Amino acid sequence: MKAIRVHRTGPPEVLRLEDTAPPVPKAGQVLVRVKAAGVNPVDTYVRAGLFGYSPQVPYTPGADAAGLIEAVGDGVTRVAAGQRVFGGRSASGAYAELATFDEPFVAPLPERVSFAQGACVGIPFVTAYWALHRKAKVQPGETVLVHGASGGVGTAAVQLARAAGCSVIGTAGSPKGQALVRELGAAHVLDHRDPRHFQQVLELTGGKGVSVILEMLADRNLGQDLKLLAPFGRVVVIGSRGTVEIDPRDAMAREATILGTRLGNLAREEAQAIYAQLAQGLAEGALAPVVGRELPLAQAAEAHEAVMR
Repeated sequence: MKAIRVHRTGPPEVLRLEDTAPPVPKAGQVLVRVKAAGVNPVDTYVRAGLFGYSPQVPYTPGADAAGLIEAVGDGVTRVAAGQRVFGGRSASGAYAELATFDEPFVAPLPERVSFAQGACVGIPFVTAYWALHRKAKVQPGETVLVHGASGGVGTAAVQLARAAGCSVIGTAGSPKGQALVRELGAAHVLDHRDPRHFQQVLELTGGKGVSVILEMLADRNLGQDLKLLAPFGRVVVIGSRGTVEIDPRDAMAREATILGTRLGNLAREEAQAIYAQLAQGLAEGALAPVVGRELPLAQAAEAHEAVMR
């Protein structure tokens, strides 16, 4: 089969299309014929060996994909060969014609959802769901600020927060991104490249602040985020590329909570429940993954450059 292989960590050019032996599903795994693979920032960190990610080489990148089940291993009961599925945390690597997944990390892909959309579910939607429902424990009627709402996790978070009955303030750094966030149902959309947007959040909430902030770039924004919280507000840190200085008194005054999230800590049982919830949302039309761009497998290096832009 064709697959992207990485023989050493480094720049995008280390991603090479090669012929390799197809993976064989073990007990509790499924083999998926990949129709589309998702590209996430974490894929680029692993490829570059950044932030503590040191993969054993050679390897095939990619966690998320959608396609048709080719075969199932012993003990698999929830899905069957020939079924359309989306999956995450691929055991063999998703940038390939065939990929294996542990059964808890796959779920049926409704006919109304394209394979390209299905490949956008894994990391983005599971992260957003975990952050909103398991970490922040959002409640209907709360106001949620999605700081970086036009990216993969951000677009998922806007939809999931709206589905949970929350009012959403989303930020994006370009007119195109801002238009997308507005289309997804955010009540207000701000330009996070404008330093005035912090004050605008307070103005939009009548000075009360927001209940929950999902933060994609904590090293830049966390210190200001704490000033935007309502009493007992929560910040969920989803992404950060460095350190940040905060004033603890901002957290004390609001009795605020700062929560970290890392998808690698998600237990198999919890994952299975979340994937089922997302599959239901896709089937009902409440969730619609946004495909930013589609490229052939051979252009994986260009995809890595694009996702970081």
